[in-house]
Amino acid sequence: MPENTDVLIAGAGPTGLTLAVDLARRGVAFRIVDQAPEPAAGSKGKGLQPRTQEVFDDLGVIGPILAAATPYPPLRVRMGAVPIWRARMHRSAAATDAVPYPTVLMHPQWRTEAVLRERLAELGGEVEQGSALTGFEQDADGVTAGLGTGECLRARYLVAADGGRSPVRKALGIGFTGETREEERMALGDVRAEGIDRDHIHVWVRPGRGMVALYPMAGADTFQMIASLRPGAAPEQTLPAYQRILAERSMLRGVRLTELLWSSLYRVNIRLADRYRSGRVFLAGDAVHVHPPAGGQGLNTGVQDAYNLGWKLARVLAGAPEALLDTYEEERRPVAARVLGLSVDLAGKKSYKRGEETYQLSLSYRGGSLARRGGDRVPDGPLTLAGGTRARMFDLLRGPHFTLLSPNPAPHVPGGPEVRAYAPAEPYGGERHTLVRPDGYVGVSTSSNEELAAYLAMV
Repeated sequence: MPENTDVLIAGAGPTGLTLAVDLARRGVAFRIVDQAPEPAAGSKGKGLQPRTQEVFDDLGVIGPILAAATPYPPLRVRMGAVPIWRARMHRSAAATDAVPYPTVLMHPQWRTEAVLRERLAELGGEVEQGSALTGFEQDADGVTAGLGTGECLRARYLVAADGGRSPVRKALGIGFTGETREEERMALGDVRAEGIDRDHIHVWVRPGRGMVALYPMAGADTFQMIASLRPGAAPEQTLPAYQRILAERSMLRGVRLTELLWSSLYRVNIRLADRYRSGRVFLAGDAVHVHPPAGGQGLNTGVQDAYNLGWKLARVLAGAPEALLDTYEEERRPVAARVLGLSVDLAGKKSYKRGEETYQLSLSYRGGSLARRGGDRVPDGPLTLAGGTRARMFDLLRGPHFTLLSPNPAPHVPGGPEVRAYAPAEPYGGERHTLVRPDGYVGVSTSSNEELAAYLAMV
């Protein structure tokens, strides 16, 4: 008989790891497998948006991330040795009560994954490296999956966080609508370099040759090198080849690459899956949306896919209505469509400037079936409770529970979710009851005890 688990996660990038951490803290039985023999080493997605930092706060990983991450340094664009432009990609901002993480932070993807793996280990989980998902079949009760180790596994649900080329998505026959821009290609690499400071993002533009940039990576002694490529060009992914690109485009003799640690050739894809779910199989992260790099939206959108799906899987496994899982696509697909539009718009403007529209703090599920006069992100901030006790909102929300702000205790709903209730000194949001979902969005805001109970029965 195949070994059983509740959830099988295929893919251990930021999306799969976020889901694993969330399920682990909820006590859900899961396994997370990845075909690579060891964790990925590349910087890849390097920007963490403010909303992602809030998610990581809730998951218990923001401390080690803040210890290594930095704001993006200023850009210095030159033609050879001649400076032609200098600016910052993101405006500086101070933390406020409502927004404790006010700006985009640079944190290389390999380090983000390492922090999530460490948190997963603290919760008793681990990634099974070198264990590819080789095939699967599903029926009304679950998914039977084959692994590259030869093992046969039975899971109630399969979540594919297996990247833009997602074998699971292809096996399901789900369309991946969009375009591949062969004319927009880049060479990426993690490099060590001499003769250059780490206080700037260095960009050189040479007419007829192209652009090359060196981003100093936070918490490391490396740079991420990005170089535009002509259509059809495919340079060798070797240190001498990357040295030649830098030398001919920067036209500076004093800057020299000394080591190439990781490299990749990249082409711009703009695609969105037609569906996020097929029966008991779900897609998340790059498996359902791939973005141009402008705006740093891809990794961050995938993390929030996992954050949305995790609590819903846990609730349905605990007995909540199966229909709750349909709200994953209902809520996340429109968000991905909007974010893709933003990424394309930013890429088209050919500007390095980034504004608050990229921060993902204003994304809302308003109008969806889980939003009853709600759907917006709950901001942080001080809250006075009955009796004069002072608290911070994010401290009340942190954890896998629902949070009720109400003068009344949570109504008893057989089989309902865990709800922690706090009585604010003044009605929060103008209604008697405000119920906040585990992912920090208002689920229902109402003065009706019956409506509150009906909502809890639904989730």
